Amino acid sequence: MASLLSLNSLTLNASSPFKGNISNLRPVPSHFFNFSLKVQRQQNRTSLTVLNQAAATAAPPASVSGPVTNVRFRLDNLGPQPGSRKKGKRKGRGISAGQGGSCGFGMRGQKSRSGPGVRKGFEGGQMPLYRRIPKLRGIAGGMHAGLPKYVPVNLKDIEAAGFQEGDEVSLESLKKKGLINPSGRERRLPLKVLLA
Repeated sequence: MASLLSLNSLTLNASSPFKGNISNLRPVPSHFFNFSLKVQRQQNRTSLTVLNQAAATAAPPASVSGPVTNVRFRLDNLGPQPGSRKKGKRKGRGISAGQGGSCGFGMRGQKSRSGPGVRKGFEGGQMPLYRRIPKLRGIAGGMHAGLPKYVPVNLKDIEAAGFQEGDEVSLESLKKKGLINPSGRERRLPLKVLLA
């Protein structure tokens, strides 16, 4: 039985969700353990003989799980895996600590002083990189944001062009009337009629 096992022989399965330290685990003290010790030993003997007989007759299982333990996982016996938590560097605690004195920031210069330092992209007054690169013209330079999204036509111009009631107003009809002359990318843009 797992409560009779010592902690040195307690092993958990590799696929177990428990991530703590096994050496911190303690079995749960049972109030009626002394009274039921003999009964438990007898039950264990009978269950072991039944299991041995069943294992001899049955086929081996596909996946072998870890030993079942009755050690309760509580907040006081949980712990991280060994090596998963490292102590942080204690800077400025003397030369023997490894980060004493200047704490790894060097002896001189602006970045060794206290304070916020310099902003991102600052190069000490030198012309920064984002101002040294060439300015690209056209769409590559970001001018596509100002390109028109539609072909505008005023309503008074449509009325002055001689459209009758029920006539279709489209890019082709407006081009025939000479109101617009779409070329290039304007041929694929939608038409927008303005009230002005």
